[in-house]
Amino acid sequence: MRKHKPTSSFWILGLTSLGFFMSMMDSMIVTTASTAIRHDFGISITSLQWALNAYNVTIAAVLLVGAALGNRFGHRTVYMAGMAVFVLGSLMAALSGSIAVLIAARVVQGVGASVLTPMSMTILASGTPPERRGKALGIYSGIGGLGLIVGPALGGLIVSQLTWQWIFWINIPIGLAGIWLSHKYLPEDTPGNGRINLVDAVLVIIASVALILGLSDKSWSRFSIVLGLAGVALWAVLMLRQRGQSNPMIPLSFFRSPSFDGGNLATFLLYASMYGVVFFLPQQLQVVGGAKALVAGLELLPWTGTLVVVAPLAGKWVDRFGERMVAALGLFLQGLGYFWIGLTTGGEFTYAALVLPLIISGAGLSMAGPALQKAVLGAVPSADSGKASGIYNMSRLLGGAVGVAVSVLVFYARGSASSPAAFTSGFKAAMLTAAVLSLLGLPAAAAIGRSESK
Repeated sequence: MRKHKPTSSFWILGLTSLGFFMSMMDSMIVTTASTAIRHDFGISITSLQWALNAYNVTIAAVLLVGAALGNRFGHRTVYMAGMAVFVLGSLMAALSGSIAVLIAARVVQGVGASVLTPMSMTILASGTPPERRGKALGIYSGIGGLGLIVGPALGGLIVSQLTWQWIFWINIPIGLAGIWLSHKYLPEDTPGNGRINLVDAVLVIIASVALILGLSDKSWSRFSIVLGLAGVALWAVLMLRQRGQSNPMIPLSFFRSPSFDGGNLATFLLYASMYGVVFFLPQQLQVVGGAKALVAGLELLPWTGTLVVVAPLAGKWVDRFGERMVAALGLFLQGLGYFWIGLTTGGEFTYAALVLPLIISGAGLSMAGPALQKAVLGAVPSADSGKASGIYNMSRLLGGAVGVAVSVLVFYARGSASSPAAFTSGFKAAMLTAAVLSLLGLPAAAAIGRSESK
């Protein structure tokens, strides 16, 4: 076996951050290209939602399986394999000639991305000296957050200068370079002997997909209702199977903590609210506001850009005031911002009226996210933080997928894409629904820390 020279912290941080950045950016970059994709393929918004949801649902469904693969076959090996699958999915997406092929490509991308985040974090944490680990993880998280910020603007820039397919072409040379450099510079680790429970792995994937598919049918057909109920039933079966297992994929003991339960439920609702907005807001800016894709991406910066300013402060606020207060305030501010937009949008649409509520809602998201993550991870022993992190990220991504599905249902209940006026009517309803989802997270956030206070 080839032995590697000791790897510098620079290469470890740079290469692990690259994978995290790519996976986070691709969850957002498609948003400002959505109008171009819809027009190019001549599809409905119901079909379009799967260009976003297929990616997030796949990551959520495969995330825990990806973490288990890393423990079994080696983190560096699985990290490079994940990046290769991500590149393959990007190639398929760039060459797609129909929405069905694009959705399939996004599923492949999601499979690759599902291992990039847990593997990159594990490689970074194990390859960085303890005295520099906190700083390295902070930089790593910041780079991932940057992917969320620049994704819409970069997508808009690419669509305005080239075609929407180029949002996927750019992943290919970067991903291939990342694979080669990872093989050369990332530390090699010894594969473990952990057993992967294939039945549980398949159940996670099928249950997640069935639930989201069932929610995504605006006609509420008998088939969609049965499919959604089947998803719920399969999740119940999965939970029952975790009992008595020596190494469960989802340890049920975690759910005895109100902080863990409340933190995950609040996370689900926080991102259900946010992803519903990120799906429709760029389309509103383009369809009704008349903005080009690049301008629409830049117009999102008052919302996404708050992450740079607020997220670092949120960590200090959590240490001072506690996770419960910061998370609750964040959920409230996000809901307030979306209510503001929903109530004031109508008649003559102007971007200027959106700026302040976008800043308020973005600040709320940037506060609640770190607070809820700390609450969830702090509710379990440090040795179990990997599994807890996986469950947290599943809650975040499944919440996002459900949020998009619900917002599409509400949009079509009150509006349509047939005209700017009809689009605005549906958009208002979707924004108010997003606000309600965020505020529904307040009781869950109130449970954080309850067990510790007893």
